[in-house]
Amino acid sequence: MNIHSSRYKCSECGKCFSTNGLLTVHRRSHSGEKPFECSVCGKQFAQAGHLTEHSRIHSGDKVYSCTECRKWFSTKWFLTRHMNIHSSRYKCSECGKCFRDNGMLTIHRRSHSGEKPFECSVCGKQFAHAGHLTEHSRIHSGDKPYKCRVCEKSCSLSGHLTIHMSVHTGDKPHKCSLCNKSFTTSSNLQIHKRRIHSNVTPHDCRYCGKLFKTVAEVKRHARIHTGAKPYSCKHCPQRFVSSDLVKIHLLKSHNEGTWFTCHICQKKFSRKHVLKKHMQRHEGVKPYVCDECPKRFITANELKLHQPVHSDCRQFCCFLCKATFKRKHQVKMHAKKCFAVPDTSDFVL
Repeated sequence: MNIHSSRYKCSECGKCFSTNGLLTVHRRSHSGEKPFECSVCGKQFAQAGHLTEHSRIHSGDKVYSCTECRKWFSTKWFLTRHMNIHSSRYKCSECGKCFRDNGMLTIHRRSHSGEKPFECSVCGKQFAHAGHLTEHSRIHSGDKPYKCRVCEKSCSLSGHLTIHMSVHTGDKPHKCSLCNKSFTTSSNLQIHKRRIHSNVTPHDCRYCGKLFKTVAEVKRHARIHTGAKPYSCKHCPQRFVSSDLVKIHLLKSHNEGTWFTCHICQKKFSRKHVLKKHMQRHEGVKPYVCDECPKRFITANELKLHQPVHSDCRQFCCFLCKATFKRKHQVKMHAKKCFAVPDTSDFVL
């Protein structure tokens, strides 16, 4: 009845409410006031309930369940959008796939048409999604708008910030069933399984045919052939093939960033995880075990170099005499000793 009596009426637009609390919340739509701030990413909200729902994105709490497929969601809005998939409200006429909203369907249709309407003004790369162009542009600009409230680290993507927060919380909910190693995201766990526990190499380089376990590895390798250097320094014109090289350049040339120093031998590293691997050498930790023998290794790459011992595969060939070898350094040593070739790089196939 308070609505009809106009007891709680908005002076801006005349809308009436049943309680003073609802009127207070409504007034913020006119004033733009958002008094509730997320302590993780800084996003602000007009209602406490909206902040509570948003916080579940960071905590991983999922309290809303789909009655059709039992999938869980952190907010009611995410669940509502998901239900559109089951209702076939937004269905692709080409392949029958259903989507949660019309925007996702529009983007999907471009996978059939090949349309990529969003083009990078710096390198000309094209994208089907405006958001992907925005994210890509930060490679060139170096912009990192998402800042950690604990250590002031900046990230180019909000998802990267969410993952980074696990550094402070220590939360690694995704555990490998084969080696018990834990990860902050399910995608990192899947990458780990493919790189460490699988010998499947489904991705090949279109230039030389070399096989790789992940798409990311193929993309990095392809730059050897194309000469592409998509990563630029924000202080000078130099460009690089990887973000790691940009970070090293910033540390060495512009004194920007933080070196991670080994307290035992004082060796410096540009990334914390590389220092962690280095420390395993001092500690004698060898987490990578060969499937064929009891030998253990500190890094996955060392295990990979060891594995040809158990294989008859000889993928490296001497250009001069056609002798074959299991390892690249063996064919180089062969060329030096048998043919006295000063530079053997041109003789490895």
